Amino acid sequence: MQMVVDSLRAKGKIYKKMQEVAPKELGIRNKIKLYKATDTRGYFWAIFAVSQKSRLLMKDVHKFEEIYAKLTVFFGHNFKHKIIFIDAPLCSKAKEAFKTQGWKIQ
Repeated sequence: MQMVVDSLRAKGKIYKKMQEVAPKELGIRNKIKLYKATDTRGYFWAIFAVSQKSRLLMKDVHKFEEIYAKLTVFFGHNFKHKIIFIDAPLCSKAKEAFKTQGWKIQ
């Protein structure tokens, strides 16, 4: 979590509250870190941290959209911003799909 907080703080994003969500609570078996954060203005942020060796493809974009949908149902509200931290290489089509669906890639 500290890596995520430090990189967001370097970009000027400060949060009042940051809560980690276990993937098991959403019924997900993926190795992903999920965070729900509230910024100083009161907006909710969905933060995903993905660390894998293989390239992220279009099928992964759909998988993350499904996880985001489960997250909104779990908390009962929508998120103003969606951020994804990716350590793996990213396919150009997947990058374009993330941007069109409102994701910010870090």
